Amino acid sequence: MHLTVCEPTAMSTAMDPPREVSYPQSSCGTGDSVASLDDIAVDFIANESTEESAGEREEEIGANAELTNKLTDILTEQPTQTETVSAQRPDSLSLAMAEPERWTSRGDGEVNLRMGESGFASEPPVTVDQMFKTAVERFGSYTALGWKEGEQMKTMNYQEYYQACRTAAKSFLKLGLERYHGVGILGFNSAEWFISDIAAIMAGGFAVGIYTTNSPEACQYLAENCKANIIVVENHKQLQKILQVQDKLPHMKAIIQYKDALKEKRPNLYTWAEFMELGRDESNTQLDDIIATQKPNQCCTLIYTSGTTGQPKGVMLSHDNLTWTAFAVGRHVQLTEATKSQEMVVSYLPLSHIAAQMVDIWVTMKVGGATYFAQPDALKGSLVNTMREVRPTAFMGVPRVWEKMQEKMKSVGAKSSTVRRKVAVWAKGVGLKTNLSKMNQNGAMARTPVNYRLAKKLVFRKVRKALGLDRCTKCYTGAAPITKDTLEFFLSLDIPVYELYGMSESTGPHTISLPNAFRLTSVGKLIPGCETKIHSPDQEGNGEICFWGRHVFMGYLNQADKTEDALDAEGWLHSGDLGKHDDNGFLFVTGRIKELIITAGGENIPPVPIEDAVKEAVSLVSNAMLIGDKRKFLAMLLTIKCQVNGDTGAPEDELTPEAVELCRKLGSNATRVSEIAGGRDRVIHAAIQEGINRVNENATSNAQRIQKWIILDQDFSITGGELGEGRGGWGRQCACWFSAMFLTAVCFFPRSLDRLDSSFHDVYSQFQ
Repeated sequence: MHLTVCEPTAMSTAMDPPREVSYPQSSCGTGDSVASLDDIAVDFIANESTEESAGEREEEIGANAELTNKLTDILTEQPTQTETVSAQRPDSLSLAMAEPERWTSRGDGEVNLRMGESGFASEPPVTVDQMFKTAVERFGSYTALGWKEGEQMKTMNYQEYYQACRTAAKSFLKLGLERYHGVGILGFNSAEWFISDIAAIMAGGFAVGIYTTNSPEACQYLAENCKANIIVVENHKQLQKILQVQDKLPHMKAIIQYKDALKEKRPNLYTWAEFMELGRDESNTQLDDIIATQKPNQCCTLIYTSGTTGQPKGVMLSHDNLTWTAFAVGRHVQLTEATKSQEMVVSYLPLSHIAAQMVDIWVTMKVGGATYFAQPDALKGSLVNTMREVRPTAFMGVPRVWEKMQEKMKSVGAKSSTVRRKVAVWAKGVGLKTNLSKMNQNGAMARTPVNYRLAKKLVFRKVRKALGLDRCTKCYTGAAPITKDTLEFFLSLDIPVYELYGMSESTGPHTISLPNAFRLTSVGKLIPGCETKIHSPDQEGNGEICFWGRHVFMGYLNQADKTEDALDAEGWLHSGDLGKHDDNGFLFVTGRIKELIITAGGENIPPVPIEDAVKEAVSLVSNAMLIGDKRKFLAMLLTIKCQVNGDTGAPEDELTPEAVELCRKLGSNATRVSEIAGGRDRVIHAAIQEGINRVNENATSNAQRIQKWIILDQDFSITGGELGEGRGGWGRQCACWFSAMFLTAVCFFPRSLDRLDSSFHDVYSQFQ
């Protein structure tokens, strides 16, 4: 999501963060009083030492008289509408006590914006409403949203879009939405989803996306955590989840269903039409007053992200996080403003994630682009139809989407005639060679080869048209690692897929690959105005990737300790990923520090709670190892409780007495692991599957369900090389043979997570 402003000259060694600039109190909002100068002086002095005597404190006050006078001078000088107040570096305290901190865990808190003195980082901060108003002024009559109703395409322009959001915001207020309370949104991408999100922000609440496959309990946790007053659901299925837990949601005041007719009337349950009617004739005064008090350095959106253990954390994103990132990304990737040529995107990825929100809502709004909504069954085959109809100019797909396209194209190509296969192989060879040359020359080839132009006419254009990508100049992938094989496959078809990298805590992207600056398997270069630090690099330059910039989040809601874990004393955001830069400044992610699985679909899954749940549900199991990083689904390796050699510590084949007894209760006569492993004992296999089913029933989403599992021939051990030492238990440090075992055990199973059905076949008909 990248010019050359504020890019560090020595990323791996630059330990000092950039200067911070606080947002001016007078430039946004009214009626906010500044604390008294005496209070500030006292707070400053009191914080200098908490253990000094009264006499020492009096001496300190005298010694700091000059400092107090300086504070008085600074604070009585009123900044203008466009001025900002500089904050010194972390090691200087002369202004720190008079300004917000870098982070907060309070929903009503404010933070110090990490502004720069020039370039992208110096862009004046604005609120969501201010950015939206600017879009309406510049692109009011341009299409903002589009969707299908039956066979007819419906659209909404920017003026209508903005007014709909204001009406919804007034309706939220009438239903009792309180300041800094959540509005949960549970459903597939739609105009109503967007309107609910923005209206919640306008009305002074938090927009909170809820993943559509969340269980009722998971929905309850999110709603409780953000003190949701209102929950917006898509249909009856999603409504039932909320109704199951509504008695446990003391802050909830209303539910709105935006699709389909209500199957039953309930108090405080509204259709979308009824909801919108509530605010249609309401006065604008209350809403305008709330909007006037909003500041760019206040929270407006919560993104819930999984940690390695425990419940999801609420990532607090400020107005400035959203609006600045949208500005920086749009400018960096050179999106075209609608007054010149309108950008088109297709919305289908889950809006509970920041990646989809940033692309579909905020970046598109910033440039006056049009967002078209795919059908709910997009990932089951209908996405291609939407793509062909909309013909997007930019497209974002998680690795699994690109991989599925690759698989289908290869499958169809294999059935083509000999002549067509030969032409395709030739064209792909030409395409890969030419595009690799472009890549190595940063897109500046002196002359396009004749055979490339011929291949483009015979093959490449037809493939792009079949995929609906004939107008697309920006194809992106992110949220999870993608294989080099997939990148090269599309590159050979003249479809460069550019990687981007970031996290929820960085409001999405931190680095992006560009047509004139990309390398295979690299996640690109910095967005201007941001900085990267490689923390504690080894001899090869690998270290933890740390972020700095205005896209860095405010903190985790109500979790100060977790926030301090993520942000160090200097304010750098620690990603938990290992990486390094090459000589040209390209960032490569080389591994992960924290135990968090990221599937090929971009889902963040903490493995430990799932592993523990399986061991609790199936008493026979001694160890459980969840695997799914970069893969299409979750699989689990299980070991059975067995005897251990007292001398070597190596696992033996004989079951423990406890395991033998359990087998007897289940109706099995097994006494050895070898009699059970690999599914040899059907009774035990069925019992374990029943336990897995119970665990899956409590999964917070479909992505966290265990799809495949296998019992290994022997337990894990340090002597066997499966377990690491010094970890306080077994970890994910497995020997090479163990990885090979997994590939054999899992990857050759029939794939049960085929998300795109046979109707995708039509996409590739042009390639036959």
